[in-house]
This record gives sequence, C-alpha cells and structure tokens, in this order.
Amino acid sequence: MIDVNDLRKGVTFEYDGSLYKVLDYHHHKPGRGNATIRVKIVNLRSGTIVEQTFTSGVRVQDVRLDYHNVQYLYTDGDFFHFMDQDTYEQPALSKEIVGDSAPYLKEGLECKLTFYQGQALDIELPLTVDMEIVEADMAVRAIRRPG
Repeated sequence: MIDVNDLRKGVTFEYDGSLYKVLDYHHHKPGRGNATIRVKIVNLRSGTIVEQTFTSGVRVQDVRLDYHNVQYLYTDGDFFHFMDQDTYEQPALSKEIVGDSAPYLKEGLECKLTFYQGQALDIELPLTVDMEIVEADMAVRAIRRPG
C-alpha cells in the first residue's frame, strides 16, 4: 500500500478494484485542516479519464507492472499480433488497447507492451517512426497586396 501523497505522474495503482495511471497530480494544503490531493487518472482497462480527490492519509494499492519489448507482426482486423523478443511468445492486442497507435504500426516495428497479471494493458511506441507520405494537398501561398 502507498500513501496518496506518494502519487506522482506516471505512477500506477489499484483503487476500488480498478487499475489507474496518474496523468496529472496536484497537492493542495489549506491553512487549516488536512491536505487534499487531486489527481487526473486514466483507467487502464476501460481508457476513461477521471479526476479524483483524496484527503491526506488515504492509502491505495500499488501494483507491479511488467514491460516486454515486442516486435509488431501483423493485424487480422480485430487483433494486432506481436512477438516478444525474449520469449518468442506472440501476444495479441485488441483494437481498443492499441487505440490511436494503430496507424503508426508497421511490420517489424519494435515497441513496448505493459502487462499486469499476464494481461496486456498498454502499448508504447518508439519516439520516432519512419512513415511514407502517399498523398498531400497542394501548398497554397498567400499573396499580400499593399494597401
């Protein structure tokens, strides 16, 4: 268990049976009374973002996450298939987990998967991805007229 005062951006914890990751953290100590900790958190299973306020002294369950370096193989429409570079296992992630990262996945791309209790929760792409531009609108130059 960890105290809510120890929550910081990027920390993952379990609260009310759900798994959350801290996106933003704000500690407020009024002149009198207990401090309040306001966090913006994302539910790692459903993807919903909520703001939660805790009073100082509340404890939440910390969790241990596993990270695996994987290589993207292919998609069959519903699932995205990867290969663990250490064990050669081939986990498959649903479209909901991959989310907005899907257009940036190309065969052979190395990325990182986050697992909790053997279940894949999140995908982390590399900082840069080489892509090919196949179509672009013509550039239009604005002409300024004196006057």
